Amino acid sequence: MNTYSIYSIKSEFAERYYYRSDILYRFFKQYHENSKNKVIEDQFKEITSFFSTKELNTKIKTLYNNKAIVKDGNNSIEIEQDKYYISLHISEKQIEFRCDMLQDAEMLLFPILQLFHPSLFVLDNNLNNYGWISPVIKLKDHLNEQVLYSTL
Repeated sequence: MNTYSIYSIKSEFAERYYYRSDILYRFFKQYHENSKNKVIEDQFKEITSFFSTKELNTKIKTLYNNKAIVKDGNNSIEIEQDKYYISLHISEKQIEFRCDMLQDAEMLLFPILQLFHPSLFVLDNNLNNYGWISPVIKLKDHLNEQVLYSTL
């Protein structure tokens, strides 16, 4: 199974970094490698929004009703429908999920998340794959503004 992480990005930062996803990718990788670094930790808190386990769990159960098997724990959810399976671990600022193929998440998870999170960034925790799940509606030019801290 592959492991991925999803972050809900605040709209002002999503607009600024929509076409610069490589910067976000490097930032999140660096955050996980140096989460004790105060500057990086503060920036992480500033650009990401919270995920609500309860809200996500309720949406999943409501939308899938009897169409899928949904098992939930304290901060985890498993969804199985037909040949698709995904397991989620939800923390305040990140959803980590495991699935065989990203197509499982595209079928089971992404449509639900897009209902209440407008700008979602996903990255593969094992490979150099990353990108936006949902499109940013309004883009602005932020070429002369500060960028996230990154040593890469």
